[in-house]
Amino acid sequence: MHTLMTAWRRVAAAVLGTFSLAIPGPAMHFAPTAPGPGDSPAVEVTETDVTQANRKIGMAYGALVQMWSNDFRQIGERFAPPRVARYDRTIMTLCGVIRPENAEYCPNNNTIYYDEVFTAGMAKLASRALGTDGDMAAVGVIAHEMGHAVAMQLGYRSRDSYENESTADCLAGAFAKQSQRDGSLEAGDIDEAFFGMSLSGDPTLESTGNPRADRIIHARLARESHGTREQRMANFRAGLDGGAGTCLEDFRDLR
Repeated sequence: MHTLMTAWRRVAAAVLGTFSLAIPGPAMHFAPTAPGPGDSPAVEVTETDVTQANRKIGMAYGALVQMWSNDFRQIGERFAPPRVARYDRTIMTLCGVIRPENAEYCPNNNTIYYDEVFTAGMAKLASRALGTDGDMAAVGVIAHEMGHAVAMQLGYRSRDSYENESTADCLAGAFAKQSQRDGSLEAGDIDEAFFGMSLSGDPTLESTGNPRADRIIHARLARESHGTREQRMANFRAGLDGGAGTCLEDFRDLR
């Protein structure tokens, strides 16, 4: 067993990476926001935590593929399930470099990449905060990336980052709604999903004291915006309450 970097620190690194590095245009990514210093004690992520999170993600992947394949079939389309690939260090993909502490959907090879240590850390943070197993906080990351695949395969791809990300959040909520129908949700899963979203809003930016640097940072945030904490939770709630038809017009007439 080895002890990994604390999850709060990894979350903070994701934010710093988002604003210090150019994110490849074709990729859609998930990059949570760190809380302020001292907001939470550190949490260690072990090999066992990673194994458990990967197992739950694998189970959820099958349910996601089944749901979206069925929904596509009902509207006369065919869903091409993305491949899922784990990583734990910087990797090069057909969408460019993907850094640790992240998850991205790459349409160029129809693959969802996720840092397995990072998602395990999300689950453990949720577990500690809520007294549950925390797994839906990790699953929600994959459901969000699957949402990008769903939207893109139906031709939805905006120049506006927030529009893309809000749709993916909504479709992740629609998956939670379907899981409720199927009876596959465990007690606490919805709370875990919202907890994950609560960590995932765009950071509140403070001035660097350098006007030029501030303009660059704010412009980059605008290009890569996922929405505030409140917006992301609201977008997930829209899908949870209304289903996929709330997220995309194509599904409007489905159950």
